[in-house]
Amino acid sequence: MMDFLTRRREGAILVLTMSQPATRNALTGNTAIQEFLSASHEIRQDVSIRAVILTGSERVFSSGGNVKDMQRHLDGAANGAAVKDEYRHGIQQLTRALYYLEVPLIAAVNGAAIGAGLDLACMCDMRVAAENAKFAESFIRVGIVPGDGGAWLLPRVVGRSMAAEMAFTGDALSAAEALACGLVSRVVPEDALMDCAMALAQRVARNPSSILRMTKRLLREGDNGTLDSVLELSAAYQALAHQTPAHAEAVRAFIEKRPPRFLDE
Repeated sequence: MMDFLTRRREGAILVLTMSQPATRNALTGNTAIQEFLSASHEIRQDVSIRAVILTGSERVFSSGGNVKDMQRHLDGAANGAAVKDEYRHGIQQLTRALYYLEVPLIAAVNGAAIGAGLDLACMCDMRVAAENAKFAESFIRVGIVPGDGGAWLLPRVVGRSMAAEMAFTGDALSAAEALACGLVSRVVPEDALMDCAMALAQRVARNPSSILRMTKRLLREGDNGTLDSVLELSAAYQALAHQTPAHAEAVRAFIEKRPPRFLDE
């Protein structure tokens, strides 16, 4: 079987494409989790990467968990503790790796984002969608709960009321409905999706790598930290930022009335 993720670099932008359309880019029962963890580690180490785009091959983003693979839990061979550990050491590791990825992450949703596939999109910082995309927090339809952290992720993107509606009904949203509730920031024709995502990534990637990473960390800290803790971390990061070559270059460029030229740090 081919690798789950294919990678392509365009300057400071890394494009990750889920490439198993035969399984609708299912995230379990294959090497998807290990490949995401490996890619996340490499991104953390490579300061030349300033933005990442995540998309799917053909006309599907991700169907989430592989329902056929879940049959192995039906014969009673696996006890509850073993299944719990499988989630903790499996897909929940993917959730942590992508949510805490140090560089801005854009989901280019090119088709169905279902169950853990929707939650995967919610792990990203920004989401753009093709007109054919659809979104569903559909775990309840197959008699399970969002074991990947969707109950924490989804309300932070669409609000508590819409998240509850999606989780309790399992109903799908169209791309237009996703735009209306803030799940995605824009919807474009299918053949314009990657151009849209790339243009957004380029706007991000023109900024200095070290400052992008600190800014993202502050946004993540804001999810759970108090105002005082975020202010304290902001002051510490600002002290570091003022001493970076990027800040010096930005100030010189402003004074000289020219675009800044940021080098990898």
